[in-house]
Amino acid sequence: MRLLHTSDWHLGRSFHRESLHDAQRAFLDHLVAVAAAERVDAVLVAGDVYDRALPGLEAVALFDDVLVRLAGLGVPTVFISGNHDSARRLGVAARLIDRAGIHLRTDPDGCAEPVLLADAHGPVAVYGLPYLEPALVRERFGLDRGGHEQVLGAAMDAVRADLAERPAGTRAVVLAHAFVTGGAPSDSERDITVGGVASVPAAVFDGVHYAALGHLHGSQRLAPHLRYSGSPLAYSFSEADHRKTMWLIELDADGSIAEERRIDCPQPRALARLRGRLADLLAAEEHAWAEDCWVQATLTDAARPPEPMESLRRRFPHTLQLLFEPEPAEGDPHPSYAARVTGRSDLEIAEGFVRHVRPGSDLGAHERDWLTEGFETVRREAELAREAAR
Repeated sequence: MRLLHTSDWHLGRSFHRESLHDAQRAFLDHLVAVAAAERVDAVLVAGDVYDRALPGLEAVALFDDVLVRLAGLGVPTVFISGNHDSARRLGVAARLIDRAGIHLRTDPDGCAEPVLLADAHGPVAVYGLPYLEPALVRERFGLDRGGHEQVLGAAMDAVRADLAERPAGTRAVVLAHAFVTGGAPSDSERDITVGGVASVPAAVFDGVHYAALGHLHGSQRLAPHLRYSGSPLAYSFSEADHRKTMWLIELDADGSIAEERRIDCPQPRALARLRGRLADLLAAEEHAWAEDCWVQATLTDAARPPEPMESLRRRFPHTLQLLFEPEPAEGDPHPSYAARVTGRSDLEIAEGFVRHVRPGSDLGAHERDWLTEGFETVRREAELAREAAR
C-alpha cells in the first residue's frame, strides 16, 4: 500500500508579513499531482491544517478546493486536527464528507475507530489520533491525572485493543500530532512543552506498522516506522536548512516498509541567514547568493548603524528580519541576556533565575516540582482559554 504522508500545512499563515497564499496553493497543486502520478492508495495529513482556530476565508477556500480535488481522484485521505486547528470546526460535516473518501478525525472518542482500506495483500486499518490536550481529554480516557504521554498512551492502548480484534495480518497505520522525544523542533511551532512534560517517548507507538507524525516542522525519521513529514513550507528562519518534503511510503504484505522516498515540495523563495557588520554584509561577494532570498540579517556592529534596514534592502531587497547582537567590547566576557537564554526551556530559565538571586543554592526536588506544576497550570489555563474561544 502506497501512502503519501504530509502535515503542518498551516493554511493562512504568512512569513514575516509576506503572504504565502500563492505558495500554499502551489503546494496543494503539487500534492494532488503527486497523489495522481504516484498512484497512491491514501493521503495522510497529520494535523495543523490551518494556522489558527478561526482561519480566514482564503485559507478555508484552499482547504475546500483540495478536498474536492482529492475526492475527485478517488484517493482516500485521512486528516487529523493539530494544536493550531479548532477540532470542532475542522470536523464539521465529517460524517457526510466520509462518503466522499475524505476522513476528518478530530474527535478523541474516535481514536480506536479506524478508516479501513485494503490492497492486494489484505486490510489496512488507519487510526487518526487528533491532538490530545491532557486537560480536555483525561476524563474521556478514564485518567485522573497525567500529561501528554499518559493521554496519548491511553489512546494507543485503545488502538491496540481494537487491532487485536481484527483479522490476523491486518496492517496498522496511526496518525498523531505530538512532540515525540528525540525530534528536532523549529522556532515556528507553537510550544506544547513545559520542561519537557509534553514530549512522549517513541515507545508509545509500539504495535503499529507506520506512525505518520505531525507537529515538528522538520522532516525526520525517528525509527523505521516513525516519521515526521515536516511542514511543506518554511515558517521561520530556523528552517533555512530544511529540505521541505512529503514522505512516500509503501507498506509490504507484512507491514514492513518496502519503499520510502522523500518528495520535494515547491518553495516560493530560498531563505538566507546572514550575520556580520553592516558594511561587510553590503560589500562581501560571498553573500551574493542571498540577493534573491528572503533574508534574516543579524548585525554585530558595536553601535547601531543609521537606517540599517534601508541599507540592507538596497542589496538584499527581500530582507524581512533584522536582529542586533553587538559584538562584546574587548575584555567584556558577558554575553547578552538573549544569548544566555536562547534555546532554554521556561523551567531552565526559572532555575537560572533562582541560582542568580540565591547564590550557592540549587533548586530542591520539591521546588523543581512546584515550578513545573506552576508552568503546566499556566499553559493548561491558556489552552483552556483558547479552546473556550473556539
